Amino acid sequence: MTDHQLREPTRLVLTVLADAPRHGYAIIQEVLAVSGGRTRLSTGTLYTALDRLLHQGLVGIESEEVVGGRLRRTYSLTSQGQNLLAEETERLRRAVAEADRRLAVARLRPNGATA
Repeated sequence: MTDHQLREPTRLVLTVLADAPRHGYAIIQEVLAVSGGRTRLSTGTLYTALDRLLHQGLVGIESEEVVGGRLRRTYSLTSQGQNLLAEETERLRRAVAEADRRLAVARLRPNGATA
């Protein structure tokens, strides 16, 4: 589907929508949790990303409701978004396997030896 890697915030948004639809605040909290606290999305960044992902057909609007006088949208991952996330997951899996392979080779060398 794509020849380039996803940026981490985009990958994390797609990841947290993979198992359940979520509204904006819940997406921000889940991204923070799954990133181990490393990625803190501002609301502006999140909604800019969601608009782009909506336009690309990777996420959809699951529902809309008014809560406290404000519109709350719940977003879900589309099948196209699921496919892209699966491809990105496989790309990352291959990269990690290669890093593991090279580290294993390095561990077999005597201390201080270089290739």
